[in-house]
Amino acid sequence: MEYNLIYKPGWDKHFSKMDKSIQIIIWKKIQQQKNETKTRHLKHGVEFYVVEAGQYRIAIKVNENDKTKQIHFVGDHKQYEKWLKSQ
Repeated sequence: MEYNLIYKPGWDKHFSKMDKSIQIIIWKKIQQQKNETKTRHLKHGVEFYVVEAGQYRIAIKVNENDKTKQIHFVGDHKQYEKWLKSQ
């Protein structure tokens, strides 16, 4: 089963500033999300899931009804913690 990926405005705020080699690794991980893969829930009561690519985090929302995954955030752990607090 394949998902459509939707990139939310601002998802690449930190991604665009990363080294090209890191971007490639993260981009491959994002593309893997098209296929049904295991993701872990951020925490109880939060609708985001998190995917890890090395020391980097990708925050997504999954909509099973229309088979979409929305990419909301990509960044390192420190940036991720700051982003999470703003949600």
